[in-house]
Amino acid sequence: MSHALTATVRRVSAPAPALAVVAVVALLALPLGGSGAGGPGPADVASGLLVLYCALRLVRDRRRPLSRTAVIVLGLPVVALAVSAVGASTPEAGITGLVRYLQVFVLVPAAVMLLIRDRGDFRLPAWSLVGLALWQGAIGVHQYATRTGASYQGENIRAVGTFGPQDVMGMATVVAVGLVSAVGLALGSARHRAVAVGCALALLVPLTLSFSRGAWIATALTCVVQVALAGLRRALKVAAAAVAAAIVLVGGLGVGTAVLQERLESITRVTAAPDQSVVDRYTMWTAAASMWREHPLTGVGLKGFPEHRDGHATPALSSGSDVAGAGTPYRRQPLLSPHNMYLLVLSEQGLLGLVAFAASWLGLLVLALRRLWRTRRSPVRDLDCALVACGLLVWQLTEFLYGDIGGPSTVLTAVCLGLAAWWALAGTGEATTAPASASRRAEGAVAR
Repeated sequence: MSHALTATVRRVSAPAPALAVVAVVALLALPLGGSGAGGPGPADVASGLLVLYCALRLVRDRRRPLSRTAVIVLGLPVVALAVSAVGASTPEAGITGLVRYLQVFVLVPAAVMLLIRDRGDFRLPAWSLVGLALWQGAIGVHQYATRTGASYQGENIRAVGTFGPQDVMGMATVVAVGLVSAVGLALGSARHRAVAVGCALALLVPLTLSFSRGAWIATALTCVVQVALAGLRRALKVAAAAVAAAIVLVGGLGVGTAVLQERLESITRVTAAPDQSVVDRYTMWTAAASMWREHPLTGVGLKGFPEHRDGHATPALSSGSDVAGAGTPYRRQPLLSPHNMYLLVLSEQGLLGLVAFAASWLGLLVLALRRLWRTRRSPVRDLDCALVACGLLVWQLTEFLYGDIGGPSTVLTAVCLGLAAWWALAGTGEATTAPASASRRAEGAVAR
């Protein structure tokens, strides 16, 4: 008993390795400065150090890092990436593309998964996502209220946080991920439900003011899925709360009423009377599909979409998107990706890459939902970690229909995949289950 008590005290007093994940998230709160583009940001550098820190811990502890299932699920894209890197137009493009993909989809998610020991550790980065979203959202609301945001229809009203107009999806991504985390924490546990609900309602305002249709659709769909997974009774309560919040935000406070209504209506006009941004997106989607038809198995190579775009795009594609506001002078930003992750992989890595990535992501989703179902049938139904992990994964896979990797906020994708991987794969091998099981045995000994 004394040994178990000592082990428990030592575990509680030791700093959680998951704090390294929190540090990566926290660095996304820093202003980027300058244009905010053209190289790795502080969070990207920190994610590299996170991987190194995880590797050093594994060497020190002398334990097997990943189970066989985890190696298969997380490692599926590696072979396809290597083939596409060899087929890149230049060695530099192949190397930089390979490093970026490995960072976002393999190395950082694996490190996040391995640094989380139990559900208590999981909640640290989950709440840090909520905190980051509140910070960026507060800046975004201030930008809208003071007309200092990114340019939108001739007015500097678009909320972009510290990411600037060159990454208009940055704040929308951060706020949406924070909102999904808050909803999962609220639905899954009664301990912090009031705080989590308050955070989720507060984040609705900056998400609305981001004017990001893709983020709206992905967040709405994900929250519906989370509520359905939580149970019918909670679903009815959440639906009532959501309707009340919408009435207060739009009807009572008039949050972006005229512009918001136009933006919402534009979602249903994507075929009848699409705006130029929708035309550009459809044109790039068509170009990506054309690239794949020419190179069906391995694609045009990593980082190859910009080089082959003009040879496959129709004249309907504009020269670029307007970038202005939020302290940035007006300029035209070239359109260098199809803004669809699945089509980006298909065009640059072919069918081999798409099958590898889809199998990896589908495997994570199936394993995460299976573990959630087992948790619901267990006596202790603490579902907050399950709903957060499954919610983040569903949101990311849905958002990939409207966006791809690129920009400072991309490292958040890696963190979200890592959290989902911990929930889906933590019970499949010795490396990740041993610490948690030892903790449970120690706690049981102390109770006796």
